[in-house]
Amino acid sequence: MNAKTLSLALCAILLTVTVSAAPKPNAEAKLHKYSTVIEKERPELNEATRRLIAAYRRDPSEANLAALREQVAKNYDAVLARKKAKLEELKRTAKHASKIAEMQEIVDEMVATRETRIEQSLRHFKDPRLTPGSRDTKADYLPVIGAGLDVSIARFPVTNAEYAAFAKATGRALPEGCDAEGKARHPVTNVSYADASAYCAWLTAKETGKATYRLPTAEEWSFAAGHMPKDADFNCGVRDGTAPVDAYASTLAACGACDMWGNCWEWTATDLAGAEGQKIVKGGSWKSRRTDCRTEVDTFGRAAAAGAEDVGFRVVKVAPADKAARPGRRGGGAR
Repeated sequence: MNAKTLSLALCAILLTVTVSAAPKPNAEAKLHKYSTVIEKERPELNEATRRLIAAYRRDPSEANLAALREQVAKNYDAVLARKKAKLEELKRTAKHASKIAEMQEIVDEMVATRETRIEQSLRHFKDPRLTPGSRDTKADYLPVIGAGLDVSIARFPVTNAEYAAFAKATGRALPEGCDAEGKARHPVTNVSYADASAYCAWLTAKETGKATYRLPTAEEWSFAAGHMPKDADFNCGVRDGTAPVDAYASTLAACGACDMWGNCWEWTATDLAGAEGQKIVKGGSWKSRRTDCRTEVDTFGRAAAAGAEDVGFRVVKVAPADKAARPGRRGGGAR
């Protein structure tokens, strides 16, 4: 074998090794770009809704509130009608039963949670902090529009580096993978609900009197995330593990936070109905189905006593009562 032949043979071997060592691609990884199931854009407020929000803020009377709620319900039912129409279309045209099943799941969920989601939207629109451009902020903690006026949420999940600082200060053991080389900016995982709560308590103790830190409820998390656009880019089915929390910094949640979908599930303080000892986790992970990452999904839970390689957490900050935003501090009306 001459030198040229040997060189070509070595290249072929290296290429084979590289390809075989790569993570097996997830069939769902980038199909969202062509999906006909999940909404592509964030829903925009129509002019009628904008006018009613403005009217309620000028005069928060029962009549104006009732009119706003009626419009919110009308908007919701219009979206639901489009989903039902899409479901019927898929039943006629879809080549894969999985697409029909995905849309059926979404329709059933929207029907079952109609009243809850209408009330959540109403709380969102009534919040005086709802201002133009509010989700573009780069602050460490961002207002959770629709939740309490004193509630804000961390821009990123807690990282390995941040958790390691906590562990060092408190003598707590590091979770598996926390000190892995090159992963300081990855979300910390393998932490139990108690571990996450202890981190929050440590933050609170560091800032005595300034704020209280805790885990978000499932509802607060959903308010912060908002609707997940179909073309949102995040770590789901594209990596064999977590990515840095700012790897998809251009994909912003409703509040302006990053990394709320995919990468790792996030603990919430809400019990999973019918599952003793489990807490709801939100947002999906690197190994989830993309549809399971949707904000509206509240059916996944994990045992609070254990950690997992795909579960991390994000912190909520609760300002003292004398420093919380007040309804009188209006910020420019509806967006």
